[in-house]
Amino acid sequence: MSSLESSKNLAGIGAILLIFSFIPVAGLLLGIVGVILLLMGMKGLADYYQDHSIYQNALMGVIYLIIGIIATFVVLIGFIFGTLFGGILAVGLLILAVIVLFVFYLLGAMSFRKAFSTLAQKSGEHMFETAGFILYIGAILTIILVGLALVLVAWILLAIAFFSMKVPSQQYAYTPSPSVATPAPTQATRYCPNCGAPVAPNTAFCPHCGKQLPP
Repeated sequence: MSSLESSKNLAGIGAILLIFSFIPVAGLLLGIVGVILLLMGMKGLADYYQDHSIYQNALMGVIYLIIGIIATFVVLIGFIFGTLFGGILAVGLLILAVIVLFVFYLLGAMSFRKAFSTLAQKSGEHMFETAGFILYIGAILTIILVGLALVLVAWILLAIAFFSMKVPSQQYAYTPSPSVATPAPTQATRYCPNCGAPVAPNTAFCPHCGKQLPP
């Protein structure tokens, strides 16, 4: 299996698992495994196309999402403690958590879009660019929850795009077999019609009897 084929299959499986990350409880584990496989596949594709921005942008997308989740988790802990001191503080921290998650989620979607746009140019599979755009729009509209459906559609398209990538067949250089030198045709031996002695080709007179030879 070529590096391109194995890399695109890893990334495709990762995209499929990210589709199922929307499932409650089990989706968290599937999402983590999906992200790992997606990054492994993107790293292989970046090496194959010799463009490390593909992997770097995908990695930055994941990092932004992780930072956003951690920051939101910290703010939510503050929200829990804030409820002990007053409702206004708790509401303010909750709004802050939503804003932090939205900003980092948007930054992550922008990085993923860059990675998939570059991959579309390198591979010729333009579905990557379409899916990256839908993922970005979905991230913007997530604030009103409509974007979640677009994000799901984007990952479905990405899974299809990965498995639709064409793997070029290996080209074998044709090496012609060495030609065998063809020996020059030998001229037939001549004989003198008068005495029957063998004579060299193109000889005008027989060296034995001296008679003139026919042409």
